[in-house]
Amino acid sequence: MPIETHPFGQLALPEGGPNPGVVMIPDVWGLSDLYERLAGRLAEAGFAVLVMDPYRKTGGRGDFSDPAGAMAFIRELSDPLVIETVQEGIDALAAHPAVAGQKVGVIGFCMGGMYALHAACSCTGLSAAAPFYGMIRNEAGLDPEKKPRAPIDALKDLTCPVLGQYGEEDALIPVQDVRDLEAALAGSSRGGTVHLYPGAGHAFLNDMREEMYRPEQAAEAWSRLVPFLKESLG
Repeated sequence: MPIETHPFGQLALPEGGPNPGVVMIPDVWGLSDLYERLAGRLAEAGFAVLVMDPYRKTGGRGDFSDPAGAMAFIRELSDPLVIETVQEGIDALAAHPAVAGQKVGVIGFCMGGMYALHAACSCTGLSAAAPFYGMIRNEAGLDPEKKPRAPIDALKDLTCPVLGQYGEEDALIPVQDVRDLEAALAGSSRGGTVHLYPGAGHAFLNDMREEMYRPEQAAEAWSRLVPFLKESLG
């Protein structure tokens, strides 16, 4: 599926239309071939996909080369500014002729999964959110202007159903956090489901990282994502 350049990132469009829209938020490393391919797969399933550049308004991606540096960068990133960027992506996709009044959802991966959860609680115009291994709680002592609330605390303002997918062996996200997310969604009127995959850690859908990729769990997670989006956005 061909990918078009868009002012906010990259766009993958199915044939025909209008079609439901999906805003895809990449991980901390930003736009990459991985998300082009995932967007193409969703376009083949009938969704118009905007892979958004999460750093369009922040001045660019930080200078880091390892997971520790990436996490340090995330701690200093302004959540309100990125959420504002996500909202602009939602609005732009909703207004695109390929979507033209159809429903819009959001999905994200790692840092992008965290912002997908935030978007489900802070943005307008969403009918579904599907975070993959998105962080759920903030560390203590972060700048409250940059990190005013953690995703788990934002869920009181949830506006749409959520499908959360996490690895049981994720070194960044404790299993208890995932269970707490599951309980919070179960108590929400908007509803939500969380799946925890044994044998999988962080980034288990990322086939560009051989040490992290778990093909069986990735296939199972994808097989849940597409029906969830079809049901929520159809």
